[in-house]
Amino acid sequence: MDWIWKAILIILVGTFILRIAGRKSISQMTLSQTVIMIAIGSLLIQPVSGKNIWVTFGVGGVLVLTLVVMEFLQVKVDFFEKYLTGRSVSIIKDGRLQEKEMKKLRLTVDQLEMKCRQQNVTSLRDIQSATLEP
Repeated sequence: MDWIWKAILIILVGTFILRIAGRKSISQMTLSQTVIMIAIGSLLIQPVSGKNIWVTFGVGGVLVLTLVVMEFLQVKVDFFEKYLTGRSVSIIKDGRLQEKEMKKLRLTVDQLEMKCRQQNVTSLRDIQSATLEP
């Protein structure tokens, strides 16, 4: 019977913790958000294997608190936004491919063309400017 109340408590507390962390889908999450969400998911299963349930919830709370602080700092301090989330990078400017920027991003021309085709752009020559968002 011990596992029944643990399972119910894990679901309730886990839902609460993840709700505080945010509502974004995986594709909209920053790198730090994704890492913390995966960590919380892995952490929440620990009580099932006999670990202390309250320590697990405490660590989950600390992870979410860390995420909230990091997101607050990103909004308030430009330095944190630049290094935690990243900045947009112009990869086509005035119709010219910015090869130096693409090398920094480890993005090939083939990959760029694939992304453009997904947006119904048939040729890179048709693009005046393009920016890769974080």
